[in-house]
Amino acid sequence: MIRPVIAGNWKMNKTIAEALDVASRLRDDLRAPLDREVIIAPPFTALRSVAEVLRGSPLRLAAQNLHEAEKGAYTGEVSGEMVRDAGCQYVIVGHSERRTLFGEGNDTVNRKLRAALAVGLKPIFCLGETLQEREEERTKAVIERQLKEGLNNLTVGDIGRSLFAYEPVWAIGTGKTASPQQAEEVHRFIREWVAGRYGRESAEGLAILYGGSITPANIAELMLQPDINGALVGGASLDPASFLQIVRYK
Repeated sequence: MIRPVIAGNWKMNKTIAEALDVASRLRDDLRAPLDREVIIAPPFTALRSVAEVLRGSPLRLAAQNLHEAEKGAYTGEVSGEMVRDAGCQYVIVGHSERRTLFGEGNDTVNRKLRAALAVGLKPIFCLGETLQEREEERTKAVIERQLKEGLNNLTVGDIGRSLFAYEPVWAIGTGKTASPQQAEEVHRFIREWVAGRYGRESAEGLAILYGGSITPANIAELMLQPDINGALVGGASLDPASFLQIVRYK
């Protein structure tokens, strides 16, 4: 059985002081042992400070992005080694906002996945279709291309160290949520594709998260679906009370 994963992506929110306040409240409320993995992804500026607050707790830390190169003349960028050095165990790769706002294509996502894995980070690999692509009934074709090109040259071992997150672009920060049945259909498609490429064992052990306007009101129903193993939470993760309700879904 796959251990559920609840990850909170804070995006470009929270000063260091605000991040420490939220992280401290989560740490104090979520003590070991937990039957689910809980991850938070503060902005880069707060990573090291939050890592110190979380030390010794069951909560894990993620970065929201990384650069594909090990080092070099890339002003304003952050490497995988820097992310790990800041205290992160995970990193989000291929988020829809990186794809749509910053032009990251599947090739770039693939390079970032390999960069993360090379330094021992566990990537949270994001996939998803736009509203137009869904309305044109191209969801599975889009997801398949993101899988094929994003995972190019990755091994079975790499898949075993990764999380996937299906996040329909039309449901990110819009208040719209894919129905549990819509989400399950895509999650099942992703798992079957992984089974065909990397083997049934890899697919059955893969945690696939759902992302897209997750709230305390809809998390439980989504998590009842057999192929939904967790959630990548955006706006609702900024408020510790709301995020704790999501983490504690039953």
